[in-house]
Amino acid sequence: MLKLPLNMTLRFSKFDLKWLPFAENVQPELLGGAVALVAVGLTAAYFYYRMKYPKGCLDPNKFKEFTLTKKTQLSHNVARFRFALDTPTSVLGLPVGKNILVRGKDSQGEEVLRSYTPITLDSEDIGYFELVVKMYPNGKMSHHFREMKEGDKLAVKGPKGRFSYKPGQVRAFGMLAGGSGITPMFQLTKAILKNPKDKTKVYLLYANVTVEDILLKEELDSFANEYPDRFKVYHVLNKPPYPWNGGVGFISKEMIQTHCPAPASDIQILRCGPPPMNKAMAAHLDALGYTSDMQFEF
Repeated sequence: MLKLPLNMTLRFSKFDLKWLPFAENVQPELLGGAVALVAVGLTAAYFYYRMKYPKGCLDPNKFKEFTLTKKTQLSHNVARFRFALDTPTSVLGLPVGKNILVRGKDSQGEEVLRSYTPITLDSEDIGYFELVVKMYPNGKMSHHFREMKEGDKLAVKGPKGRFSYKPGQVRAFGMLAGGSGITPMFQLTKAILKNPKDKTKVYLLYANVTVEDILLKEELDSFANEYPDRFKVYHVLNKPPYPWNGGVGFISKEMIQTHCPAPASDIQILRCGPPPMNKAMAAHLDALGYTSDMQFEF
């Protein structure tokens, strides 16, 4: 039996047939059938709307808890965490470019707050969200994630962050990422590439120590193969294997000049990595003539 949403049921229970101008000339059983068809149609429209525009689960003012349903170890210190949302048809409610605030406890039981960017999108990933987390030996929030088991809950609040994105707001992005700083870049890149109406091009320079440290490498390589005219990735390793056709050492001014779009009013260079890297990248960009309006640091 089809059940209407409560507010819709109340409205139909108070429906007065006198308001139908043809009501007095129609047989009651036919009129009742017409009203039933209208009810079914409106109900279908309601559920179609909810499926197409599901309500976000995030609350900017208070923490909400989400259950860990799957933890996948990607390397010795990196794991992928999947959390269930309120319902199988819910979305997180996180605009592209924003992040979430996560609450946990360190090894001493003290409360810790950290910001993370999910790698999932509201437009594609329904019923769950995912985080890729690099867990450092002495990291306070790293301890919390390292100890998490499937069935545990994570307290989350948001959206938050200064960066906002609308499709086509720039001609091209240059991205300078280091280590776990790839997650906001990945989220934005995925949103751009999965939108056929968005023609923005993306040029990513991604720095790590070894090949094993490259987060989301499989997904990034897949993007590069599937969208060769829209996405380029150049890996830079401090300890590269032999042979190696990427960059060696740290991201240099010359690498930026070669692999990123040149300074222009319709481009933007984004950076996200450890503080020393962010500082060095800012100096490189200033020296190359990128104005403050052309730069953004997550």
